[in-house]
Amino acid sequence: MIAIEVQSFLGRARDFQKGMETLVREEVFLLSDEIATFKHSPALLGIHCAISYSDALRTGMGRGRVSLDDHSEAADDLESLLKSQNFENRKGIGHFRKLLGKKGATAYGRVAVREGEIEEIVKHAERFANWAETTGKKLKIEGW
Repeated sequence: MIAIEVQSFLGRARDFQKGMETLVREEVFLLSDEIATFKHSPALLGIHCAISYSDALRTGMGRGRVSLDDHSEAADDLESLLKSQNFENRKGIGHFRKLLGKKGATAYGRVAVREGEIEEIVKHAERFANWAETTGKKLKIEGW
């Protein structure tokens, strides 16, 4: 049962990541006025990619319920689970915290997120995704 849940979260994470990467890559080919159409989409996809990776990792490490509307405690929970498994490489947690800190402004903020911030979000999402993929494999999480 856990393997199925992990695969569900993992599939979602990889889907969001692919969408983010596609939009970032496609912006190169768009006219400048069309780029604004996809301004926030890559950033929000990157944030949700990280949340889904976190949910996959936490589920695979035994956390029963992970998906909540408020993800503010997800980074602390992930770090705690990694510590309990004596997993020392917790570098990805910093990227995850930064992404969670940007979620509200990116999704609901009254002011548009600056282009530089969007690039930063995408960078942290890519780094967290790479770390999560490696971590899931090293921990031999069922369903990874």
